Amino acid sequence: MLFHRVAIIGTGLIGGSFGLAMRKHLPNAVVIGFDREAVLERALARGAVHETTTKLPDAVRNADLVYVGLRIGAAIELLPTIAADASPHALVTDACSAKAMVCNIAKGHFSTGARFLGGHPMAGKETSGIDSADAEIFAAAPYALIGSESDPDARLHGFADLLRRIGAKPVWCDIDTHDWAVGIVSHLPQLVAVALARVVQDETDETGLPLALAGKGLRDMLRLAGSPYNVWRDILVANRENISHALDRFAQNIDYLRTNLSGKELEQEFRAANDLFDSLNPDHRKSQP
Repeated sequence: MLFHRVAIIGTGLIGGSFGLAMRKHLPNAVVIGFDREAVLERALARGAVHETTTKLPDAVRNADLVYVGLRIGAAIELLPTIAADASPHALVTDACSAKAMVCNIAKGHFSTGARFLGGHPMAGKETSGIDSADAEIFAAAPYALIGSESDPDARLHGFADLLRRIGAKPVWCDIDTHDWAVGIVSHLPQLVAVALARVVQDETDETGLPLALAGKGLRDMLRLAGSPYNVWRDILVANRENISHALDRFAQNIDYLRTNLSGKELEQEFRAANDLFDSLNPDHRKSQP
């Protein structure tokens, strides 16, 4: 076991979930949390950490693994301090949803000693905070790692093995590929949900219609609309170009659907959508007659 002492910087939804996963799947490791006092009290009460501190150097010092579970802006602000205080043998990794800004900042501070590994768990909830943390949130979820699987550094492979232990599926890729990909499969769906919510809200009249007729389908489509803006603000700024590209592609397809509402071309769009859904939900395919 490479990681005997784990420091979690930011014990919210993702950091708190990582702490809970460590406590469950790596019970011999000591987990220390860094955050605001009120958040740390909840993290300790929930069993996500063994120890707490509001002093960043105290959290980072002597840790084998430093897990930065902060939003992009906060992560960028604290990375220089983390780099200065981290043990030379430590691995420092983050969980930010866009990688270019974070990894470029880290590159300038982690040149010797502690190693930085960009990371992004494709897991989460529409609610944030330590009270929503879940030890199984990473189970069966892809987990992006920015680098190469052929890198000989044992710390990187140790972390990948740790991810597998908590149920995640490591996916190695470079910064540009990651930010383009999540712009399509993560950031675009969030904005589509926000746009759909606005349409429904604006179209609902004083009688409550059409919202009064909404069923489970709309609730499923709008689950992401429950995500707060302060969670997404930094992501939208940091990955603006890729998100703009994704929105352009989505708008093109909306225009195509509008043009072909009464045409036979629409059947192929449904078939393609069905195929993608089945590939993401193999159990659904098996249940079909």
